[in-house]
Amino acid sequence: MSSWQEEYKRKLISIDEALAKIKDGDQVITGLGAGESRFFLRNVHKIADRVKDVTVTTCLPMEDYEFFMNPQYSKTIYNDTWFLSGGQRKSYVYGGISFIPNHLHLAIPKRLFHRKCNVFFGTATPPDKHGFMSLSLSVTYEVECLENADLVIIEVNDKLPRTFGDTTFHVSQADFFVENSEAPPALPVAEPSEKDKIIGKYIAELVEDGATIQLGIGGIPNAVAIELMNKKDLGVHTEMFVDGMIDLIEAGVINNRKKTLVPNKIVATFALGTPRLYEYLDDNPGVELRRGTWTNDPYVVGQNYKMTSINTTLEVDLTGQCASEAIGPKQFSGTGGQVDTATGAQKSPGGKSIIALHSTAQVKDPVTGQKKTISKISPMLPAGSIVSLSRNDVDYVVTEYGVVNLRGTNIRERVKRLISIAHPDFRPWLQDEAQRLKIM
Repeated sequence: MSSWQEEYKRKLISIDEALAKIKDGDQVITGLGAGESRFFLRNVHKIADRVKDVTVTTCLPMEDYEFFMNPQYSKTIYNDTWFLSGGQRKSYVYGGISFIPNHLHLAIPKRLFHRKCNVFFGTATPPDKHGFMSLSLSVTYEVECLENADLVIIEVNDKLPRTFGDTTFHVSQADFFVENSEAPPALPVAEPSEKDKIIGKYIAELVEDGATIQLGIGGIPNAVAIELMNKKDLGVHTEMFVDGMIDLIEAGVINNRKKTLVPNKIVATFALGTPRLYEYLDDNPGVELRRGTWTNDPYVVGQNYKMTSINTTLEVDLTGQCASEAIGPKQFSGTGGQVDTATGAQKSPGGKSIIALHSTAQVKDPVTGQKKTISKISPMLPAGSIVSLSRNDVDYVVTEYGVVNLRGTNIRERVKRLISIAHPDFRPWLQDEAQRLKIM
């Protein structure tokens, strides 16, 4: 038996033994999305009766874990998060969860400036014949945690894909290992709606041959991927590697040959999708997962020729302010990399930043309780709204009614252009409100 194998065996413990190492006041961080330690998160509530002031920091958790869904644990195990899941939105009212405002590329440097990460609970593939392991599905901030934590515990899962880039570390860099064997969490592909398909066509018209693209998740990005099938020589430099990109790769649309930064390779910082996506990633040197501090740095993003960033927002006002992570003052998701990629794309030669949204939404009237239709292009954002992307950083805006370019425009021009892509039923009201606010 080689020395690394002996070391691995010596460091192998049970999940209960791993949990026993968590003490009062610990600051624990686990991975993003499919890179999180589900073994740890499913069981951490069991130590609530013996610890106090423990903080577990997450980012887009994949399950509704007991420690943040059940309010009885909120007094001893707090949950800080960079990006809320659906379950966290429901339990946010308990007061045991708090959101960490951030731009993704600065999330971990600023967090470590504020407080030390005592414990990192990560996930990785089993060691190879040389004793090296892969962090697999996310290196958004995980490498920095591995390098800075006092205690590093890795959930070793033989069902995880082995990926390349900044993912590799040696057995000697972890303190303990816990073994698990289960398929990584899957995110189904969202079927585009009719509105999504229309928006997808508009966006695809803006994407030039030879461009490098960034896509996210949801109906609109999936519709865009479908509409890009007639493009040529696209590259990928993205925060998130998604299923829609595989079809474009297999069709020869994405070949990364004209990328000016890391040519011939797809660059991302994490991956989340279906089993097909994970199978594609496994042992694939054509995809590199790089640290989020580098991948999402706007100055790095901008080094890609014709960088085209495609993001969505919840609401935009008539001056161009985008509320993408909250509904009014109520936190809904997170800023993520929207500002990183939107501003980075505009630094790129020939680059474009695209923000997409449906023109309307169905909401419940707080007085009558009945559903009503509202315009998602509003005269001004509601009081307390969180602005994710400032109006200074908004370029193209797309709805199912068309495309407008706000680059270099004054307020009066912005108002006119945004009203032109609002739902026709709301345009007269928007014009009246714009005149009342003296912005038109």
